Amino acid sequence: MLVLAIDTSNRAMSVALVRDQTVLGETTINVRKTHSESLMPAVAQLFKSTSLLPAAVDRFVVAQGPGSYTGIRIAVTTAKTFAWTLHKELVGISSLAALAANVTTSAGLIIPVFNARRDAAFTGAYRWQNGELVSVLADRHTSMTSWIAELATQTAPLQFIGEDTELFRPQITAKLGQQAQFVSGIDNLPHASKLALLGQTAQPVANIHRFAPNYLRITEAEANWLKQHPTNEGHEPYVEEI
Repeated sequence: MLVLAIDTSNRAMSVALVRDQTVLGETTINVRKTHSESLMPAVAQLFKSTSLLPAAVDRFVVAQGPGSYTGIRIAVTTAKTFAWTLHKELVGISSLAALAANVTTSAGLIIPVFNARRDAAFTGAYRWQNGELVSVLADRHTSMTSWIAELATQTAPLQFIGEDTELFRPQITAKLGQQAQFVSGIDNLPHASKLALLGQTAQPVANIHRFAPNYLRITEAEANWLKQHPTNEGHEPYVEEI
């Protein structure tokens, strides 16, 4: 199976072509440049470098969120367009799960963290079981104070991952002490090759048109709508139609 994986859910952008268990090519860019500018050139270069065509792809895998509203929309819309126009499979994977997959040797819980501002984060807890990455504590948008308190009830080692963990490191270590461990180096960045491997065994979406980002919180526009329309009349969740 040939998979194209796309992750633009945070500052770093990563795309990869993976055939079965072999990474054919991967590009990760971690600079402050808009994903709308860099995504398609990176994808085009990946196909050129591997001498492959988009039509050869069997499945498109995308980091579905949470993360940046704009970043998620760019990746989801791009993956949907590829899948629909080429009549191929589409799979959505949690952005947090994709990051957690970078940790392959942890005996405890893997805790991916994305900063959501105002002491809040997108986070969850994962563990490897029989070679499969499984969610132990569901993905959520929550305050780090309450999240760290919940994690303190766990007895397993806690492996924190993600560039944003440094923002919360003093809080984490103050409460969790040596139970908390931190991933270092490039493993804190998303790698689309890991996303592709997760997506190979996931169930494809049944309706590409209705596939939508998973924000885990409402947008500012939705919040303003709800203030003006308490009964939510006429409101529908975001879906990017193609």
